[in-house]
Amino acid sequence: MKELSRAQIRDLMAQVLKNQDKELPADDAAQLREIGFRSLDFSELALRVEDETGEELNFDAPGLRRIATVGDVLDFLVELQQQ
Repeated sequence: MKELSRAQIRDLMAQVLKNQDKELPADDAAQLREIGFRSLDFSELALRVEDETGEELNFDAPGLRRIATVGDVLDFLVELQQQ
């Protein structure tokens, strides 16, 4: 399985936001609600990661609930690839 780096996932996240005329802040501590990153955006990002890796990600709702920052999204998707 091809695994994306945190930086590669960050680039994909920036593309998802750019498609909505939003910008991904440089600070990974930025709150998702402050930058307008919604659950639908997360779904799009996850699908892009799946397309790039060729593997389906298996995430659960409890894991999603702890996501509040840009860094949380990146960490979560990196962890999912390693499962």
